[in-house]
Amino acid sequence: MKTKLMLLSLALASFAVCASAQTTREKYTSNGADNIFISATGGISTVYSGKHEGEFGKIAPHITVSLGKWFTPVLGLRGQVGVWRANFDTRHALGKLNQSGEYLANEQKWHKNIGIVRLDGLYNLTNAILGYDPDRLFSLSIFAGPGLTFSKSHIGDYKSDGKTSYQRVIANGDTKEKITPHINGSVGLLGKFNVSPVLDIDLEVRGEIADSYLGYRSTASSVGGIYAGAGLTYTFGGKKFVPVNQKVDTSALTDEINRLRKELADCLNRPAEVRTVTETKTVTETKFNKTPIFFKIGSSKLDKYANATIKLVAEGIKASGGTFKVQAYADKATGSSSFNQKLTDARAKAVYDALVAEGVSSSQLEIVSNGGVDNMFGDRETTRVVIMGVE
Repeated sequence: MKTKLMLLSLALASFAVCASAQTTREKYTSNGADNIFISATGGISTVYSGKHEGEFGKIAPHITVSLGKWFTPVLGLRGQVGVWRANFDTRHALGKLNQSGEYLANEQKWHKNIGIVRLDGLYNLTNAILGYDPDRLFSLSIFAGPGLTFSKSHIGDYKSDGKTSYQRVIANGDTKEKITPHINGSVGLLGKFNVSPVLDIDLEVRGEIADSYLGYRSTASSVGGIYAGAGLTYTFGGKKFVPVNQKVDTSALTDEINRLRKELADCLNRPAEVRTVTETKTVTETKFNKTPIFFKIGSSKLDKYANATIKLVAEGIKASGGTFKVQAYADKATGSSSFNQKLTDARAKAVYDALVAEGVSSSQLEIVSNGGVDNMFGDRETTRVVIMGVE
């Protein structure tokens, strides 16, 4: 019962990791194809078969392969399969106990070939504390989750008569060895060295406990294990964290686009002589009509709403003949200062290039990259913006 409670606790720990990430960070939803990775790890393991069973066995090799996904810079999930050889010593308890409760039997050495499947919840401590930085060399994550251990063993157990003897009980009289699953749970640490946008070097250590898979050769009710290894992770398409669609007030954005469209139409429909007389006035009015372009977190990509706004603004800039500033901002609370500076550079350049592509002269545009700033309009999402206008 105690073992099963421990396993249940470890299984619940993985869900606690997920809940913690959701409450301490913004909730993201990434593209389904982004940040999917495959890992291969090799290392060593040792099995703990219990105080009365010889304690830790001889070190043996193990191999694991994982497939997973990072849903945010902090939260991920992976499935893992592995094989290894479990070496264990045991006092093969086929006889009686002495007055001190010790097994009267010779120590024997055994081994089993083991297979395993695991489901790990991943929580990146470094990104949770310091914020996501794509150029960071090293990050540390914790993981926890349930799994199944597969072992070929006799179906049977030992039962005590309540006094001094133990006897082996065979289920249904079947003496053949069969592959059977055993519930396990584990926790561990995962260190990653960032080699490139697609490749990481991994260092991993795991502690695990499972229902005993040692079969009739052991009276232990549970088996522990320690695993350590190194390997590589390949992220398909590179690491991309553009997780959530901006919660922009699309109705307000539509109203702004319609207003600009109407102003542009009015301007273009005026007689040429009137347009010349009022040219200065048009520039002055535009000074107070700053237009925002909003971005997704970590992104400098223009969406269809942004492109529609840019087309309208470009016509106004060309008609005015004035000089406009393209001012870019990022959310200071998300990402490092160096990352945010690069991000605002990219956002400003994206808007600048789009305006030039619409026929605006580069001499009419000035780029200002502000890096990460505090909330400008009351929240983080609307701080990820480029504002076009005249100062």
